[in-house]
Amino acid sequence: MTHMPKKAIVLLSGGLDSLTVLALAQRQGFECYALSVDYGQRHTAELQAAALIATKYRVVEHKIIKIDLGAIGGSALTDTNIAIPDAIQSGIPVTYVPARNTLFLALALGWAEVLGLRDIFIGVNAVDYSGYPDCRPEFIQAFQKMANLATKAGVEGGRFTLHTPLILLSKAEIIKQGIDLGVDYRLTVSCYAADRDGRACGICDACRLRKKGFTQAALPDPTQYQQ
Repeated sequence: MTHMPKKAIVLLSGGLDSLTVLALAQRQGFECYALSVDYGQRHTAELQAAALIATKYRVVEHKIIKIDLGAIGGSALTDTNIAIPDAIQSGIPVTYVPARNTLFLALALGWAEVLGLRDIFIGVNAVDYSGYPDCRPEFIQAFQKMANLATKAGVEGGRFTLHTPLILLSKAEIIKQGIDLGVDYRLTVSCYAADRDGRACGICDACRLRKKGFTQAALPDPTQYQQ
């Protein structure tokens, strides 16, 4: 009896977490379609990293979809008039992008329905993260419920599953898992203010969390920094 291959969409930002999720999905036997979003972020270095990762990991297809969240602003990542903070902020920081993960998952859901897939992977994390409300388990559970209510596939008996294998892991645990999978983190860009060559600033929230993760994992940090 021939078994049909498992297939999934992986949201691929080009950062550390999304590469780890892609490697995990492939280890679980999924043939992966990668989806990246050009949402009007400050730099395209992470999208360039995503394209490189998609090629090296031989995904079935890689789409980069463009939406302009800069048109509504409200985030330091999409509005150059709002400075990226150089210190950890309390509460929800200005780097939170309104509706970002909701829109990313909606795009992945639409593509999954077109392709006839039922599995979507996303690298959200609720432990070592910057306080974003759309990285919490409650959000993922709510979106999955909506996905199975608001789609033709769901109404006709299909069931979408959102996979969040990193959601309860620390950054150090994520890195260790990635290293065990043979992930090359030199391919990734996590920085909010990376230069055109993908070199990290070393001081934004994303850089601080990444540095902390490698330190706590007792592993060398392969990140290229501007200074």
